[in-house]
Amino acid sequence: MSFSILGTGKAVPEYVLTNDELSTMVDTNDEWIRTRTGIEERRICKDETITELCVRAANAALKDANVKAEDLDLIICSTMRGENLTPSQACMIQKEIGAKCAAFDLNAACSGFIYALDVADGYFVRKKAKYVLIVSMDNLSNITNWKDRSTCVLFGDGGAAAVLGEGDDLLSINLTAQGNDTVLRIPHGTNSSPFYEHEAEPAVLSMAGNDVYKFAVNAMSEGIKKAVADAGLQQSDVDCVIPHQANIRIINMAASKLDIPREKFFCNVEHYGNTSSGSVPIALDEASKSGVIKKGDIIALCAFGGGLTTGSCVIRWNK
Repeated sequence: MSFSILGTGKAVPEYVLTNDELSTMVDTNDEWIRTRTGIEERRICKDETITELCVRAANAALKDANVKAEDLDLIICSTMRGENLTPSQACMIQKEIGAKCAAFDLNAACSGFIYALDVADGYFVRKKAKYVLIVSMDNLSNITNWKDRSTCVLFGDGGAAAVLGEGDDLLSINLTAQGNDTVLRIPHGTNSSPFYEHEAEPAVLSMAGNDVYKFAVNAMSEGIKKAVADAGLQQSDVDCVIPHQANIRIINMAASKLDIPREKFFCNVEHYGNTSSGSVPIALDEASKSGVIKKGDIIALCAFGGGLTTGSCVIRWNK
């Protein structure tokens, strides 16, 4: 017993920040961004809160799955930073949708959705849950250095949700972590303690781009290879790959190292940029709603992120 994905739903902010508008804020231009990242625009929170986006995604997924909030046994929210340190973002989702179940947050950066799938799988295996809601949502605009053109062009806000039910559609899953705070880091920010002797650093993202690129290409290609092999399949059996939407060059290079045709990789990075843990489920929702993936298809998901973390899995699409 593992699980089946019963429904998905996404939520992104209304405001669209284009490359042209971004070029008025920092020394860059549309061609520079598109050729290096594949990104044309991204969504940015203005009046939306992360809780509001989480609730929208959750309700959309519940409707798609035809499951009621009161029937949920667990809510997991993968996010780097919710609206509060406490209560957790998952608890706020529980409150707003009217659920009665346990709820907690999980932070594995951009790999968060796949980490959450693995955690949820444990509940199904132990028969502790019939329905689980995963919401993966990040608001990266509030921790982005908007004066750093090497990073501010990459990220956007948004996420998606998935409702899981009992089933046998998880064929394999693999997680890794390599503790590293030099390649990609976001400090916690201010410290209110009068006794703390270290200088507090601003809560903004810093990244060594070349190091992340090398790590990401290897993580995605090797992760997919392992997940497919662990599922007892060949790469030719994969109908669609849903990769982390960080950078089109990373996706293209990873694809070139696999025996899976590039046209089987679903990409929407041009519209959203890197939405961290929201990236894979947004793409999964769009692939499902557009008919790119169909009932019975074999789907590979893969992601990499700060930590450094990776996640890869193979699922049978049974919706």
